Amino acid sequence: MPWSNQGGGSGGGGGWQGGGRGPWGQGGGPQPPNLEELLRKGQDRFKGLLPGGRWGGRGVFLIFLVLIAAWAASGFYRVGPDEQGVVLRFGKFIEQTTPGLRYHLPAPIESALTPKVTRVNRVEVGFQSAGDIGRSSALRNLPEESLMLTGDENIVDINFTVLWQISNAGHFLFNIERPENTVKAVAESVMREVVGRSKIDTVLTEGRNEVELQTLKLMQETLDEYKAGIVVTQVKLAKADPPSAVIDAFRDVQAARADEERLVNEAKAYSNDILPRARGESERIKQQAEGYRKQTVAQAEGEVSRYLAIQREYKLAPEVTRKRLYLETMETVLQGTNKILIDNEGGSQGVLPYLPLPELQRRTGQNAGAK
Repeated sequence: MPWSNQGGGSGGGGGWQGGGRGPWGQGGGPQPPNLEELLRKGQDRFKGLLPGGRWGGRGVFLIFLVLIAAWAASGFYRVGPDEQGVVLRFGKFIEQTTPGLRYHLPAPIESALTPKVTRVNRVEVGFQSAGDIGRSSALRNLPEESLMLTGDENIVDINFTVLWQISNAGHFLFNIERPENTVKAVAESVMREVVGRSKIDTVLTEGRNEVELQTLKLMQETLDEYKAGIVVTQVKLAKADPPSAVIDAFRDVQAARADEERLVNEAKAYSNDILPRARGESERIKQQAEGYRKQTVAQAEGEVSRYLAIQREYKLAPEVTRKRLYLETMETVLQGTNKILIDNEGGSQGVLPYLPLPELQRRTGQNAGAK
């Protein structure tokens, strides 16, 4: 035994007693510590720290209560206005909490995470840039991400950015791993699908906005299927061009198509100008012909009615009708001529009256000229 007195001694040679040579010294040197004495002294000192120094077991109980209260109070936590609380019970997600002061069971029973859900995150596809949103400067292009095949079998070089936020913190933390990589993979896959269903002219010109909207919609549907807890707020095309090796030739083709479209528009404008006028003239002639037809038919019908009326009158009074027709005819014939009437029933008998015919004709001519 290491504590035995190898040389023997009075009192029986115990490990804690007597002289002799031991591990703590020679002969009458220092003795080993007494554990019971140390515990007793420590307890006395602890009691001395209590109020009055004489509380005994009651003080220990109060300290125990204080420790329990401190442990229970450790369950309080604060969720900021831009955060969403996620409570875990033994590492398992159980609920989400809204901003404010909240409480969960103290550790290690429950714990809480507070990810920021209002922060706008950005993912770039096809290129790498530096800087904040809206102030980025392209560093380098990534052809393995940017080169895509259109529906009409043309290659297009596309760079775009995706802005997203956390919509469900619980799903975001526990349903997906490496969320930025997930969003980027989904964005690239969906963009390739949308471009593959579109023609190159649509992607490069007037259809860019439609491509962005379709990509955003399909991305959101895919992430919702994953229950990723992510909402895509914007998809923005930064560049959509042909590959650099053929961009000059493509621009020549685009210029030719622009000229073609301009000429077609000019021809349509001329057509839109001349055709309505021709249609209007045609309609006017038709209306005039229709009016003349109706007028002629009405006059003919009137003449027929007049003739039938005269015929009926003639059957009733032939002599009167003949005289009336004669007078009406003479009225029509003599209406536009100069006339001089001589009354044979005057007072002069056998005397030829003097008529200044030249003077009458001159006056008649002057009156006609004045008219």
